[in-house]
Amino acid sequence: MKAIIAALVLAAGPLAAHEFWIEPLAGQVAADSPLMADIRVGEDLEGARYAYIPRNFRRFEIAMGDQITPVEGRLGDKPALNMAVSGEGLATVIHVTRDYELTYTDWEKFENFTNHKDFAWAQQGHLDRGLSKDRVMERYIRYGKSLIAVGDGQGADRAFGLEVEIVAQANPYTDDLSAGFPVQVLYMGQPQADWQVELLGRAPDGTVKVTQYRTDADGRAVLPVEKGHFYLVDHVVLRELEGDENSPAWESLWASLTFEVPK
Repeated sequence: MKAIIAALVLAAGPLAAHEFWIEPLAGQVAADSPLMADIRVGEDLEGARYAYIPRNFRRFEIAMGDQITPVEGRLGDKPALNMAVSGEGLATVIHVTRDYELTYTDWEKFENFTNHKDFAWAQQGHLDRGLSKDRVMERYIRYGKSLIAVGDGQGADRAFGLEVEIVAQANPYTDDLSAGFPVQVLYMGQPQADWQVELLGRAPDGTVKVTQYRTDADGRAVLPVEKGHFYLVDHVVLRELEGDENSPAWESLWASLTFEVPK
């Protein structure tokens, strides 16, 4: 497995795209204790908390071992996840949203988004299709995962058939991460070579650092992590749709993976 050579530290600012992530209230819980996590959207690991609203998601599940359990809640619950699972091990929380749409009426915002997420080619591609700069419509879907240690925390993440997915190839609660935290990026089940992966890390003092990496030929990246930090790994796919100024001309698929590294 190859570590990625270059990383670029970003100065976080208002032009950054809004990430979607699952944030556990605790990354490690005792066996038979509730798993509690917020659904968040924002920037630099700061964002609004979203409630448990079934019409807003396609999947919301907890996987542990071979068992996959739908998340149950009451309409409007915050945190959105508040549910116990039986047994112990590494739990993967899975959340897939419904389709959403947005409209850029400022071309510069579309440029900022596509530059930040490594899709600058879409700017000329948009114009080459004869589409206007004044109204750019996009459809987007979020595919979130989060790792929580239950009891001994033993176990492994795996692919769950998401259209775009980040798979942890180490257990952050039980494995030695001194050489980095390995992940693999999948799109439609296939490893994605030379794709951008973004790592957002929050230190115990609240400081957030954002770095970018690229996957190797097998769709893998090895990310440097530190003890006591909370991490969000983010990856975006952008693809064309048969749209115009009045319907989505672009579709973005957002994959995220969150976890803690114990002190």
